[in-house]
Amino acid sequence: MRHIRGLPADPVLRALAVAGVLMVPWFLLGPGGALSSWLVQAGIDVFTVTLAARLYRMPGIGRHARHFWGAVTVAMGCSTVADTYQTILVATGRPAGDVSPVQTAFVVGGMVIVVITMLFHPLGGAGRQRLRLWLDAATVLTAVAAFLWYFLVAGQVADRLPAAATAAVMLLVTFGLIKLIFSDSAPFHRTAGFVGTLGVTGTAIGAPIAALLTGHAESRLIYLFQLIPCLLVPVSLRMQEVLNRRHAGRRVTPAGQGFSRLPYAAVAGTQVLLVAALATFDPDMRIWGVAAGVLVSTALVLARQQAAFHDNERLVTEISASREWFSALVQQASDLTVVVNEDDTIQYVSPAAERVLGAQAGAVAATALATRVHPDDRPILDALTESLTDGTAEADLRVTHEDGTHRWLHVIATDLRGNPSVRGVVWNGRDITDARHLQDELRHQATHDALTGLANRVLLQERVRETPPDRQICMLLIDLDGFKQVNDSHGHHAGDEVLVTVARRVTALLGRAGTVARLGGDEFAVLLPAADPTRAQMLADLIAAAVAEPIQLNDTAVTVGASVGVACGTPADADRLLRDADEAMYRAKQSRRAPA
Repeated sequence: MRHIRGLPADPVLRALAVAGVLMVPWFLLGPGGALSSWLVQAGIDVFTVTLAARLYRMPGIGRHARHFWGAVTVAMGCSTVADTYQTILVATGRPAGDVSPVQTAFVVGGMVIVVITMLFHPLGGAGRQRLRLWLDAATVLTAVAAFLWYFLVAGQVADRLPAAATAAVMLLVTFGLIKLIFSDSAPFHRTAGFVGTLGVTGTAIGAPIAALLTGHAESRLIYLFQLIPCLLVPVSLRMQEVLNRRHAGRRVTPAGQGFSRLPYAAVAGTQVLLVAALATFDPDMRIWGVAAGVLVSTALVLARQQAAFHDNERLVTEISASREWFSALVQQASDLTVVVNEDDTIQYVSPAAERVLGAQAGAVAATALATRVHPDDRPILDALTESLTDGTAEADLRVTHEDGTHRWLHVIATDLRGNPSVRGVVWNGRDITDARHLQDELRHQATHDALTGLANRVLLQERVRETPPDRQICMLLIDLDGFKQVNDSHGHHAGDEVLVTVARRVTALLGRAGTVARLGGDEFAVLLPAADPTRAQMLADLIAAAVAEPIQLNDTAVTVGASVGVACGTPADADRLLRDADEAMYRAKQSRRAPA
């Protein structure tokens, strides 16, 4: 809420501006005097209470902001009572400059409430940022204290207890407002805060400054110097209300605000005050020379500091823009980025974790990377980590999703443990689950029989190649007897049911001891990667017996037989083994057809 364009269009602010302009001729040239001054003061107080109460009741403000505006409402209510009481005293003949202790007590009491509320208001920030806040506030406060001290003494009013008490409490309020202005959690817009601070400070030092300029404490100028700062307080409250309504739901003070020039303006002001004070003592040339040196040195330091601030703000702006650009890219990136420490603990996870793994980035961070990887893929993860000596490595891994399933990720690991800005291994992972499933489905279709789900000739040959060359294998070739008659009598659908049933029976007999494949039609093959001829022949007999069991087809049962040929040898002789098994199968078929 940095922009305040359009505020002069507000009718209340325009009315306050007109009132401030009209007060000048009224008190300098017109009939304005002590009584009208106190009447106007009381009227300003009533209007200020109304504006403060509206801010207190405004919806959408935070708890601490509501406490602050409640305290301001109470304080301005106390000021209304105090100034109304003093107005009555002046109207009944009491000298205008003789401030009642009752008036002072109410004003001081109300301001103390505001000070206490501001002391408990959270400041935001931490570390050096908070230290800078306190140093900036203390610098400005010191300058304000110097002006108060100088003008109270110069105005010959330091011996008046009410004025001193009011000035002191106003000084505390100024300090609290400045502290909030510099913080990240002020309950008001910065511009409105500056206007309000100027009004509070002017209320404390207005009369002494007027007395210094006029040479006595009972001039018409004093009325203006007292009332104009008081008028700035309702102006600041109305500005805050307009800005609150215009920017409803947004932060009052933006975080990460730039460097403030106010402390340096305060330093410059105290230097000018020093020169003004020296002029009253008629110093010699040596003193003026030292004063000039101090002024010039201070001016040069301030100019250098302002140049440094300008460069810093430009650099911060560029860094913030780059950070926002990078953050936008990371927020929208579909790839997952993970940074892992030396101890395999995840120290950073990009927002893509929610899209890829269904988990918040904070829930994934601080966990071990290995716990997120499928147990069967952890050896791949270990091998990938060990191969990072070349800088980068990549592999496909299954990572646990929040719903218990696993997602396939193609990961690229980059070793940045030597980079002091990272100090870890950066893993970039792309979700390839759908592609992997499609790949697996295509591979399954290319290596399996569509009807029975058994391996086909391609996968059978692949399993033979995977068998160690020095290991004996046995090949069984199975051909169904009577299958054509089933097709002719009951149709191809019944034939398909027979093939599926035979596949299920042979697979149940074999278990995990080998591979069952359908070579085509009613021809099956069985690969036994570690079997001797005797065991293979026993399995062939069991298969023939299992296939010969009746097969139920809806309301009828059919029976087919199986001729099984067996051949054993090495994987290098796989083609020959298939031929030998085929010959053995035909011999078995012929023997089944031969008359007993």
